Amino acid sequence: MQKTRPDLRNVAIVAHVDHGKTTLVDAMLRQGGAFSERAELTDRVMDSGDLEREKGITILAKNTAIRYVPVEGEPVTINIIDTPGHADFGGEVERGLTMVDGVILLVDASEGPLPQTRFVLRKALKARLPIILVINKVDRPDARISEVVDETYELFLDLDADEAQIEFPIIYACARDGVASLLKPEDGKVPDDSDSLEPLFRTLLDTIPAPVYTEGAPLQAHVTNLDASPFLGRLALCRVREGVIRKGQTAAWCKTDGTTSTVRVSELLMTDGLERKPADSAGPGDIIAIAGIPDIMIGETLADPENPVALPLITVDEPAISMVIGTNSSPLVGRVKGAKVTARMVKDRLDKELVGNVSLRILTTERPDAWEVQGRGELALAILVEQMRRENYELTVGKPQVVTRQIDGKTCEPVERLTIDSPEEHMGAITQLLATRKGRMEQYTNHNTGWIRMEWLIPARGLIGFRTEFLTETRGTGIAHHVFETYEPWFGELRTRNNGSLVADRTGVVTSFAMLNLQERGQLFVEPTTEVYEGMIVGENSRADDMDVNITKEKKLTNMRASSSDETEKVIPPRRLSLEQALEFCRDDECVEVTPAAVRIRKVVLDQTQRGRMAARRKHQG
Repeated sequence: MQKTRPDLRNVAIVAHVDHGKTTLVDAMLRQGGAFSERAELTDRVMDSGDLEREKGITILAKNTAIRYVPVEGEPVTINIIDTPGHADFGGEVERGLTMVDGVILLVDASEGPLPQTRFVLRKALKARLPIILVINKVDRPDARISEVVDETYELFLDLDADEAQIEFPIIYACARDGVASLLKPEDGKVPDDSDSLEPLFRTLLDTIPAPVYTEGAPLQAHVTNLDASPFLGRLALCRVREGVIRKGQTAAWCKTDGTTSTVRVSELLMTDGLERKPADSAGPGDIIAIAGIPDIMIGETLADPENPVALPLITVDEPAISMVIGTNSSPLVGRVKGAKVTARMVKDRLDKELVGNVSLRILTTERPDAWEVQGRGELALAILVEQMRRENYELTVGKPQVVTRQIDGKTCEPVERLTIDSPEEHMGAITQLLATRKGRMEQYTNHNTGWIRMEWLIPARGLIGFRTEFLTETRGTGIAHHVFETYEPWFGELRTRNNGSLVADRTGVVTSFAMLNLQERGQLFVEPTTEVYEGMIVGENSRADDMDVNITKEKKLTNMRASSSDETEKVIPPRRLSLEQALEFCRDDECVEVTPAAVRIRKVVLDQTQRGRMAARRKHQG
């Protein structure tokens, strides 16, 4: 017999990057009484990692629980899953959606639905989850609320939503101020019928169904995420589908390979606000953390020992981008104290990442000290490398490549849907930039505000290194977002970088005298006193071919006074590259050396004589 739990709701908040999702969760936590009166309140409490706070994005799906007391009725526990808004972290989104019974879709009142909104919404509609639309930032001076609502309806229709899915409630909110309303704002302010998020809480209880379970059914708990505790070891985050699980009980562990073994639940934790607290038991619909099973993996099931029935494994999108990560092989390896440089250390860290990241794959290569890492996008892989760098690892990272697949005997590559918002005057430069990368325009919208929106379909290869050039062409004003669309036959050769590299021809220390002579040749990446080695890239050439340069040349001292000795020449400040920019800059014969102290670009083959022979051989064969 089917029953429901009216005291519980499980909901995911999904949105595009920077549309205010984590801010809304903050406001819900405050108004739901999750913080004590003495608690020190910080903004974006759900963005717990250093990288998440620095970049202003959510990387890992996290859950919290709010105890909401309606004006009339019994208290309700609302479990909120804060999912990433970036398509590169699609594995996190898919896991988050398996834990919930409904979705709050957050859309910016000015920007409207963007590619990542499309990505997450497609997953939610496929899972047949009810949706609440929240138009956020209605107080923005450039808010266009009516148009954004219409665009959202168009997006639902474009994703083949049925009539029931299109009949969604709409909430108008300003998450920063913690207010929401069912009435449409007229003058850029939330109507006076509400001074809190109460309308959102009421709509949530009315729209999101309570968890359904079968009375008397055997235990089934689905492992959707993993965490770790310094005291309890690995924690399996589960949603209980059927039955009751108790602390200290014996359960059947249904593994991914189809085998089953018996385990004991040594500790049972449930979320209250932002903290996990010990509990004696949990029922259907509860989201819990279990300790005592050191090797448990995502997608596995804890079941009744007498009647073990496994739930379906979690499937995620195929990887689209790959890059080779190996040990640092440069002459400056091991200069940082305490750095982790051995192949075993790097491999152990990559294997550890596999445990909690279902969208990642690691393959062996011809070299024993390098591995091919495949993921959903360039950002996801760059963040993995940045995390390892902060953990004191030294790495060599190859240029990002696309992951192809064979369809009907043809080699096909991933194609992305790219959405660009830009001032109108940059349209020509953007069109030329994307045309050389074999993109094709699908849609063009002029808002008559001086800004335009363009949608392109472009091979994923063409987006590697695109962002830096795009920001240069639009003077930093353009906004670009992309999401995976489909696979299409191989587009042929793409030349995304027209300029060659300035390559150091010897080991030494960079001098101001050498930089003065070289800065006319191109843009430099290093500053005086930087240590360089043969094969290290020290700048971008103004011409298409590579140039070997002596950047360690010193000024010869003589006892003759130069006529120009009183004149001073200025060294142009070098261009500092971040890890993402360094990966974008790379060509096929280049790689990035990543250490805790520095990020350097270098040639794969350091010896210039050997590189010259290889180039001559290629020219002869061509």
